[in-house]
Amino acid sequence: MSDKIKALLFDMDGVLIDAKDWHYESLNKALGLFGLGISRYDHLHTFDGLPTREKLKMLSEQYYLPEELHSFINQLKQKYTLEETTLKCRPMFHHEYALSRLHNSGYKIAVCSNSVRTTIENMMRLSNLEKYIDLIVSNEDVVKAKPDPEMYIVTIQKFGLKPSECLVVEDNPKGIAAGRDSGAYVLAVDTVYDVNYENITGAISKCESGKMPRKPTNKKSIGNLKIFEH
Repeated sequence: MSDKIKALLFDMDGVLIDAKDWHYESLNKALGLFGLGISRYDHLHTFDGLPTREKLKMLSEQYYLPEELHSFINQLKQKYTLEETTLKCRPMFHHEYALSRLHNSGYKIAVCSNSVRTTIENMMRLSNLEKYIDLIVSNEDVVKAKPDPEMYIVTIQKFGLKPSECLVVEDNPKGIAAGRDSGAYVLAVDTVYDVNYENITGAISKCESGKMPRKPTNKKSIGNLKIFEH
């Protein structure tokens, strides 16, 4: 008999917020001041889903971007992202409907994102979802961001649950890998429009009936974290 699902762990960009291009354009705007930029191809195939600090490290290795500039570029990127978010982030009815019903049904709800906390909080407020969120875990709250599973492991532990009681909702291969390596169930979606009440409750039913596969982690520890073993 499978465990009951008690918590839903959502990625943000591409899942709850259609913000991938906002991050891409904001970082390129900051990099453009130094004659650099990330192509659309490289964004989609290499950089997408990584936190800005990791992207800057990769750019330093490839293009000799001075590491002394990382902090300044990151600050600029966050400033531009905030401006983009304020202009473009609006509530989406199917997300409000899904999260309100799930929240009222007693599910714990978390947002686990490689974005910084201020960006997550701002997007949740502008999208009118913040009232349904029990926990936010950002890239500032962990040692290793996705694709490492630490973010999801931390969230599961904060909820006091087992991985088998949690469903991760992700769209990016790096995030999907992180969710699976945490030992939780994973619902992979293609767009923000796939994140609706029917698809989520359908996935919950598959988890609880044993029809959705789950990949438990075999890792014993990550940093100082205790890992659930199965």
